[in-house]
Amino acid sequence: MWETDTKKRCQTNQHQQQREPNNNPTRPEILQCFELILPWLTPVELANISLTSKSLNQLSKSTNLRRSSDASRSFENLPIPFHNTIDDHPYAHFIYTPSQVFPSSSSSSSSSSQLQRQSWGSLGFISSASRLGVEPVSLVDELGHSVSGCDCERCDDEDPDGCPCFSEMDELDMGNECGPSCGCGLECENRLTQRGVSVRLKIVRDRRKGWGLYTDQFIEKAQFVCEYAGELLTTKEATNRQQMYDKLAADGRFSSALLVLREHLPSGKACMRINIDATRMGNVARFINHSCDGGNLVTKLVRSSGALVPRICFFASRDIKENEELAFSYGEVRLRSNGLQCFCGSSCCFGTLPSENT
Repeated sequence: MWETDTKKRCQTNQHQQQREPNNNPTRPEILQCFELILPWLTPVELANISLTSKSLNQLSKSTNLRRSSDASRSFENLPIPFHNTIDDHPYAHFIYTPSQVFPSSSSSSSSSSQLQRQSWGSLGFISSASRLGVEPVSLVDELGHSVSGCDCERCDDEDPDGCPCFSEMDELDMGNECGPSCGCGLECENRLTQRGVSVRLKIVRDRRKGWGLYTDQFIEKAQFVCEYAGELLTTKEATNRQQMYDKLAADGRFSSALLVLREHLPSGKACMRINIDATRMGNVARFINHSCDGGNLVTKLVRSSGALVPRICFFASRDIKENEELAFSYGEVRLRSNGLQCFCGSSCCFGTLPSENT
């Protein structure tokens, strides 16, 4: 699809110049086409094409500069830049999604060779993201209509009894929000975690940890920071991917972002396992590192009305200063004798990252 769209736009430029011979372009026609193509390339492809000419080298540098200025590709409310004074990697490449997604048939198989692409670093990129346009797995009746939701035009947190969807975060660290079938819009007070990242963040390179997510402003205790977005996997697929990731991490140069969380059901006799993989497709939460002391973030399960699968959201567990690294505990279990080394630096550091048999 991206090749077809780019070809059409390049042909349009050619036809316009044929009709307007006196309108000399400011740069060669071929370079205008490359400006459309380069944002779709991987870092390796971009590096290779930069070696072919001085003009393409300059265009490649401009693309890399724009990429490093915003990891979110304008999907979030604020740009989230990369900062690296350690090595020559200006950014980390991945597919960005602001919310949970189901893996496509091409990406669900760990052996798939088909490459997913997303434009990143183009001139004048305008995000087409729509948070309410991503429909979660929901409870429906025999006609396919949602059986849950509210008719409120606007829900007010000062009068929670007026909205059936509203609930405070309780002692179980769970909460409910309005869902896609509710009558209210995105400005609703009961859609706090659905409006994306609203605090200034940055991604900083560390010599030992690699990339990490840092604050770029003061964040108050209990303030919402971000959701953990990525591919929502079955347990079987999560197990297959983790086995593949373990092999890739053997040389110490690969780091996965597969998060497994278990929600205990009200009966207390069973739990639902939630597998979100942000390794290849995710949001800025994939850069949050582990801390053995629990860090400065807490995870809370937030379920939108009618949705079967809750979302994993991060809130500040205390006041967080500007330029402070964000971190949370990956868990307490350490079953693997050859676990990855931990560099959290806390006084209670165990020396290895949490690990379990997936």
